[in-house]
Amino acid sequence: MSNLQQSLMHNNIKLLGDMLGKTIGEAKGKDMVDLIETVRRLSKASHSGDIEAHKSLVKTLQNLKDEEFLPVARSFNQFLNLTNTAEQYNSVSPHAQGAENPVNFPDIYKKLKDANLSDEVIIKAIENISIDLVLTAHPTEINRRSLINNLNQVDHCLALLDHDDLANYQKVQILRRLKQLIAQYWYTDEIRQKRPTPNEEAKWGYEVVENSLWKAVPAYIRELDEQIRNTIPYRLPVDARPIHFSSWMGGDRDGNPNVTAKITHEVLLDSRKRAAKLFLEDVEVLVKELSMATCTTEFRDYIKDYEIQEPYRELMKRLRTRLKNTVAYLDARIEGKNPERTEDILIHNEQLWEPLYECYKSLVACKMEIIADDKLLDTMRRVRCFGLTLTQLDIRQESTIHTEALSEITRYLGLGDYETWSEEDKQAFLIKELNSKRPLIPRNWEPSPQTKEVLETCRVIAESPVGSIPTYVISMTRTPSDILAVYLLLKEADCPFTLPVTPLFETLNDLNNANGIMQQLFAINWYKGIIKNKQMIMIGYSDSAKDAGSLAAGWAQYSAQEALIKTCQDAGIALTLFHGRGGTVGRGGGPAKVALFSQPPGSLKDGLRVTEQGEMIRFKLGLPDLAIKTLSLYTDAILEANLLPPPAPKQEWRDLMDELSDISCNSYQGLVRREPDFIPYFYQATPEAELARLPLGSRPAKRRPNGGVESLRAIPWIFGWTQNRLMLPAWLGAGEALQQVIDNGKMDTLKAMYKDWPFFGTRISMLEMVFAKADLRMSQYYDERLVEDKLQILGKKLRSQLESDMNTILRISQDDHLMESLPDVAENIAMRNIYTNPLNLLQVELLHRTRKDEEHSSELELALMITISGIAAGMRNTG
Repeated sequence: MSNLQQSLMHNNIKLLGDMLGKTIGEAKGKDMVDLIETVRRLSKASHSGDIEAHKSLVKTLQNLKDEEFLPVARSFNQFLNLTNTAEQYNSVSPHAQGAENPVNFPDIYKKLKDANLSDEVIIKAIENISIDLVLTAHPTEINRRSLINNLNQVDHCLALLDHDDLANYQKVQILRRLKQLIAQYWYTDEIRQKRPTPNEEAKWGYEVVENSLWKAVPAYIRELDEQIRNTIPYRLPVDARPIHFSSWMGGDRDGNPNVTAKITHEVLLDSRKRAAKLFLEDVEVLVKELSMATCTTEFRDYIKDYEIQEPYRELMKRLRTRLKNTVAYLDARIEGKNPERTEDILIHNEQLWEPLYECYKSLVACKMEIIADDKLLDTMRRVRCFGLTLTQLDIRQESTIHTEALSEITRYLGLGDYETWSEEDKQAFLIKELNSKRPLIPRNWEPSPQTKEVLETCRVIAESPVGSIPTYVISMTRTPSDILAVYLLLKEADCPFTLPVTPLFETLNDLNNANGIMQQLFAINWYKGIIKNKQMIMIGYSDSAKDAGSLAAGWAQYSAQEALIKTCQDAGIALTLFHGRGGTVGRGGGPAKVALFSQPPGSLKDGLRVTEQGEMIRFKLGLPDLAIKTLSLYTDAILEANLLPPPAPKQEWRDLMDELSDISCNSYQGLVRREPDFIPYFYQATPEAELARLPLGSRPAKRRPNGGVESLRAIPWIFGWTQNRLMLPAWLGAGEALQQVIDNGKMDTLKAMYKDWPFFGTRISMLEMVFAKADLRMSQYYDERLVEDKLQILGKKLRSQLESDMNTILRISQDDHLMESLPDVAENIAMRNIYTNPLNLLQVELLHRTRKDEEHSSELELALMITISGIAAGMRNTG
């Protein structure tokens, strides 16, 4: 980033910071502003290495009165969120990183042509692009919807100010609006009182579609199409669907008892109503714009009206009526009524597509392509991308829930206990029942509440229009019967279509066994027939990393994908790999392009499906310009990865990765699972227990209420270590393994792997970023203030290991300091730390006071929650 671009961002940060300071002064008085400024000044000096300033900062915050914690915590939290907004705007500002078009097809085209690829090959790859981004409600978005909307408005004001030709009065008006927004932010509670319901989570997802993606997708495809046309020449077909969106919000019931069949039914109806209303707005515009009189004879035949002066407008008016009737029909369904589904209700995408396409063909035939290719084509692109469902809704459930349901059925029928049968017997029973013409479940049977819920979910799926639910994901898939069981339960619900079932392989063992399970399934004739040579398989990143550490998990994910790609190729099956990535490195996160290049060759051949989770949805897709940038990155990466795939690793590299994986996994599990002091240390050194009181997502923090780390969800596990700045899940075991193979004389091999193998290079780069965000001194302070003496030795050992690992990584990357190749990122992390560090110190003091006195004020509790939120904003990711 140039100095000019950086100065724009720094100017915006200063502007927002000054406005926040004035707002705090008006609300809390000069003394509070002076206190906050003292803390900021000391933090800045401390960050620059001034030991005395650090001591003064610690002492100042330890001496705060109870009533001072909340305003101080709020001010630093809000400043970090405003800083993130300024940085986010910088990435799209025409005077900064947005000066260049985020879509740059000629650039990727040149790279492909330099590799001697023909236009035919490139065109085929373009036609095969399929990007399915799955929005999930993982509870890592700390900010409330009202505050997200407020920050989006701040972003809008920064964009309005970013003009050289503003009249003075215009600038005054925009600045006044900015002050109002910052005042609104200050006087709004940052923390929700109650956990969001699954319906509210779904609404948050829909708002991202309505406020950002609805505009971004057609704008992006139009720009891409134009650049392709001017480069090859070739144009995207009007019915191309390179991008679409799915959601887990309201469909993901794994470990979340709040997501019921009723909730899923409500969310499906709500999404259809929202889609119908959005298309109604589009069609209202087309009614106004399509006033042309000339049309083809075929179009007159289609509308069956040979007299009317404005034929296109007439058809759009008819479509408008159908959309209004559809909204009214869905309203009645949402209210619990059972209205008649007449022929003019839109249910299937084709009913919406057909009249638009007829208009399009006629306009083009009558030489009005310039009109056809504007708003009409944008609406057609939306039909292909979003359809009448807005987003498709995945269903996800854990495998044992289906096993228990089938056990209850077989016991009731006197067939024995399904759960206790061998895998062979389970498969034989399932295949027999899947081939049977009679139902298995008696119609008047009253099952237990859990089994009833499973069967009702299957009935909701059966009653949904084809395509509104794209797949049923089974987490913790362990055996082929786990997949066949879902097909049987759907058959028993009289599902009139074949819903694809997606196994999710998550733990280290599951990833290692994934290929064997799929080979067994493909050997079953019934299964091979039902899947029609298409298979989706989901790779879990979070649980595998929590289970085995990030290095071993990363290699298991890579190896599993490689084996599955080969198995599917051999069986003639098109494989779509579905990546369950989180935002953090410990959950498979990292820059999208880098992440895609670190996959095995061939992994993107049949499309990309990837989760976008929590706060990452906002950072990558929350505003139209950001979304266009993200979609462009994904498109370029897929074209490049498919046409110029990374090299397959040498056998020597594989052998070394096997060795590294074993060493790192043993080291990681040796501490996390086998060190008796580790769990007590984790709970004392991090705010994990307090985190459970923060009303984030709709699902519980643990899969089971009792138990250690294994029962804890990956998000709070990573969240806790992010808060105390040790960042442990992202690095534990990795550096130790790397150092051990260096000691065995393998340094040259590691350097070659880092340079020439994207998978390994990405691992090292991600570790560097994690280390840049870690803070040894801060972690030590958490220990000194919060951890009992006998456990502090564990913290010392971990910090010593982290310091050693940093040196190991720098030796492999041959850099003098962390993030040397990404100075802008390093600078932004450093800039945020000036505001994050006081929040860490406040958090330690608040944890100390609230743990010591069980009876404490609600203000201290709220201040603690705000420090958790603020540190998350400072780290730019949570779980």
